[in-house]
Amino acid sequence: MLDFIFSLGYFGLFLISFLSASLIPLASEVFVVGMPPLGYSPWWVVVVATAGSYCGSLLNYTIGKKGTDFVLGKYVKIDPKTWTRAEKFYERWGPVALFFSWVPFIGDPLTAVAGALHMNLGVFSFWVLFGKTLRYLVLLGIASRFIDMF
Repeated sequence: MLDFIFSLGYFGLFLISFLSASLIPLASEVFVVGMPPLGYSPWWVVVVATAGSYCGSLLNYTIGKKGTDFVLGKYVKIDPKTWTRAEKFYERWGPVALFFSWVPFIGDPLTAVAGALHMNLGVFSFWVLFGKTLRYLVLLGIASRFIDMF
C-alpha cells in the first residue's frame, strides 16, 4: 500500500492526509516525511498534506453538525468516551482547542464536536489550518535533521 500511495504523488498525499484526518484511524506522517527525499518539494508537501487534512476535518465537522442525518454519520461512529473527553477539552479551551485537531485519538472527535456545537466555520478553519500547518512544518523540520530533504 505504501508504494501505491507514493506512486500517486501529491494526490496520494492528499488522499492519505484526508483519510487520516477523518474518523478513519490512519497516519499521514510516513508520507509527509517520505516524500521530500523522493524529490517532492517540502513546501508543496506541507500545502497538500494540510489541505487534505483540513478537508478530512471539515468532513468531521459536517458529520458533527448534521448528526446521524448526514449520510456518513450513520456509518461513522465516535466512541462516547472519546466524545466526552473532546467536549471537556472544549469546555476548558474553547475554539483554541481546535489547534490540537492534529493530536491522535482526540483531534478527529474535536473537529466533529465543533460541528455539533455549530462553531463558526471561519473560526473552525483558522484554528484547524493553523494547528495542522504548524504540525507538518515542525514534522518536516525535525525530519530534515535526520534526512537530507532540502
